[in-house]
Amino acid sequence: MLYQRSSALFKEAQQVIPGGVNSPVRAFKAVGGTPIFAKSAKGAYVFDEDGNRFIDYINSWGPMLLGHAYPPVVDAVVDKAKAGTSFGMPTALETEIAELAISMVPNIDKIRFVNSGTEACMSAIRLARGFTKRDKIIKFAGCYHGHSDSFLIAAGSGAITFGTPNSPGVTKGTAKDTLLASYNDISNVESLVKANSNEVAAIIVEPVAGNMGCIPPRDGFLEGLRTICDAHGILLIFDEVMTGFRLAKGGVQELSKVNADIVCFGKVVGGGLPVGAFAARNEIMNHLAPLGPVYQAGTLSGNPLAMAAGLAMLKSIKSDKGLMSRLEEKTKYLHHGITDALNKNNVTHTINRIGSMISVHFTQEQVVDFESAAKGNNETFKKFFHGMLDRGIYIAPSAFETWFITDALTYQDLNETISAVEEIAKDL
Repeated sequence: MLYQRSSALFKEAQQVIPGGVNSPVRAFKAVGGTPIFAKSAKGAYVFDEDGNRFIDYINSWGPMLLGHAYPPVVDAVVDKAKAGTSFGMPTALETEIAELAISMVPNIDKIRFVNSGTEACMSAIRLARGFTKRDKIIKFAGCYHGHSDSFLIAAGSGAITFGTPNSPGVTKGTAKDTLLASYNDISNVESLVKANSNEVAAIIVEPVAGNMGCIPPRDGFLEGLRTICDAHGILLIFDEVMTGFRLAKGGVQELSKVNADIVCFGKVVGGGLPVGAFAARNEIMNHLAPLGPVYQAGTLSGNPLAMAAGLAMLKSIKSDKGLMSRLEEKTKYLHHGITDALNKNNVTHTINRIGSMISVHFTQEQVVDFESAAKGNNETFKKFFHGMLDRGIYIAPSAFETWFITDALTYQDLNETISAVEEIAKDL
């Protein structure tokens, strides 16, 4: 494929935007080459500025659960824009989407909408600290909760890709209040809690990790976190920015039957527009201003265009009884097809999958945490990535990202993807 227009646009962007991109992983530094500049997208496909069509497995990093330019979402945004794009005042629409989200997700009474997943997780931590009157938090190596200072300690995703998991600009004081645990290792968490008795406000976790590739929780891991939190007066925060409304209509809480104290959302909840949210039961949420002393605000929070998109998306998800099973079946089909293609050519790999999230790791070891994910062969991944791109398959330009399956994918698309893997595997 030719990428002349994308290459020219990237050179132009580098003159006025740091690195030519507004989010680091888009720069293709982990895989080399020139970033693809998107021009449009529809259903399962994204089209670049050179007119190339790609089967899309990034899907705006997760929110396009029902496909790009999903008509009910587009129509809702267009209709709402005609009435005004922002008011800085309450609207009935905010209450409507809040009621719908609360009806879908277990164990929450109130929800507050913000503008991104980063903002949701940052606010959830502040709320947990205010509620418990404690300062420290526990996070897991390789889990990414946005770029707030507290979370850039051994963060996943782009932070791993660029080799700066502990970013300059994060103060020593902030760093000392963030305790780092190993994902899927309950004994490690128990040791940290014991060593910091009565100091830990919250444990924040991706209940299914997506920022070191897709890594499901081991049996008993989430249950173990719940037990520890109950025993020590710690709040359990599920970062469901990726998994919320995707792995189940009620997220991982519904899937695992484990209740979190605070749940963070993003991506799907905004239907592709910039939206985040955090939610909890009344006794916790009532600590937020204006009811309580924990301050959080946002001029564009509850923006009517974002709320309209999110409401249309959640309504579609809730009403479609077969959606989750279709997504899971498509992901399973892709999993088996890729496995067969790589095995035929003796390519060392392991595949993790849950629901509509999947990732290919070029390692023979089981991938259960950041340490095992980091053992993947990145040179093999680079060849794999560019081989897929050249055959019209767009996956994340990082070995530390999950793929996101959309309902718009057809089995013909999946077969085309599997055929591409078969061709590439001969040269891996």
